[in-house]
Amino acid sequence: MLNDDLLGRRNDAVPRGVATATPVFADRAENAEIWDVEGNRFVDFAGGIAVLNVGHLHPRVVAAVSEQLTRFSHTSFQVMAYESYIELAERLNAIAPFSGDAKTILFTTGAEATENAVKIARAATGRSGVISFTGGFHGRSALASAMTGKVNPYKRQFGPALPDVFHVPFPNAERGISVEDSLKALDFLFFADAAPQSIAAIIIEPIQGEGGFNVAPPELLKALRTICDMHGIKLIADEVQSGFARTGKMFAVEHSGIEPDLVAIAKSLAGGFPLSGVIGRADLMDCVEPGGLGGTYGGSPIGCVAALAVLDIIVDEQLLKRSQYIGGLISARIEGWRMRNDLLSISAPRGIGSMIGFDILDPDDGMKPMANGGKQVAVKALEAGLVILNCGGKGETVRVLVPLTAPDVIIDEGLDALEKALQVVS
Repeated sequence: MLNDDLLGRRNDAVPRGVATATPVFADRAENAEIWDVEGNRFVDFAGGIAVLNVGHLHPRVVAAVSEQLTRFSHTSFQVMAYESYIELAERLNAIAPFSGDAKTILFTTGAEATENAVKIARAATGRSGVISFTGGFHGRSALASAMTGKVNPYKRQFGPALPDVFHVPFPNAERGISVEDSLKALDFLFFADAAPQSIAAIIIEPIQGEGGFNVAPPELLKALRTICDMHGIKLIADEVQSGFARTGKMFAVEHSGIEPDLVAIAKSLAGGFPLSGVIGRADLMDCVEPGGLGGTYGGSPIGCVAALAVLDIIVDEQLLKRSQYIGGLISARIEGWRMRNDLLSISAPRGIGSMIGFDILDPDDGMKPMANGGKQVAVKALEAGLVILNCGGKGETVRVLVPLTAPDVIIDEGLDALEKALQVVS
């Protein structure tokens, strides 16, 4: 089977609304490498959009899933529960990034996690309002897309967003937005649109993913914690992309020193199997009446055993430390590229741990981020044997999400391919 043949079939059978970043089709994968149906090999710096922190088909994940498949694949936790769900909840409660007792509920997708975090906050407060940030991404379902701080492509064609969702500018030096500006906008919102006593939750990514790998300044998170405490608002950390060792800590919010009330989790939780959840303060989690939360596939036994293996791998293979090391390698290479005039102009690397991104800059437009610059580099990188993604408000950012289990030689190979993709065409 050829890639072009599959691309034709894909275009005939699958709607345009689901985009695919590359025109090649996967056949098999191992750790940080993927082979397409034509036998071409690629280094994987995308990780299935931050899903594969422990790599493709980690042997311990495969073993756990294989063993579970000899017992049962599904009962629905809401019909007949099973130990792996309970054990995973216990493990997640033990590492919750806040003090006090915690409880965890499991779902399937990141959007389910963010939406249910808001549902829990609404039940706990008796309020309906939600505040999120420009550039934030919280999913594509109705409430999640309303919270997402970007119109195109997530909202443009779908009519009015759900009510009682408000947006505040995310700090961004490139756009001239400071932490003070963000907090002032929040004050204006409280004055003009929604009293703080009507707000159930503020949701924020400690590091924006789709928005461009922008790090939430600690002073912003500390101010939000104070504001939430003052007005009885619940603070939700969206760790869907940044969680599970990606930043050198289990959760990115831990770098700030503040404690959220609820944490939305997904992506790398289960090593490639669909699983998400909400970890929250126990008193909040129990505010919802029985039956108010759940889902047929939520917390599948396959996903649960995979996630238990992932948590073991993170500890046993010291992936928190490994993430910091890999991030140092990547950042050093990017800084070196900035000094060269034979490569495209790029910004300084930003992010924490191994959640690293940088912008492609336009020398003909005052070194501003180049619209679709990251996408153009990703296309060239694929030709050089590297799968990598772009992000950012205008597609200007190249983001690196290499599996934390990748050996140094593979990381170096991927960075060499990325350097090749950055070369200026003479």
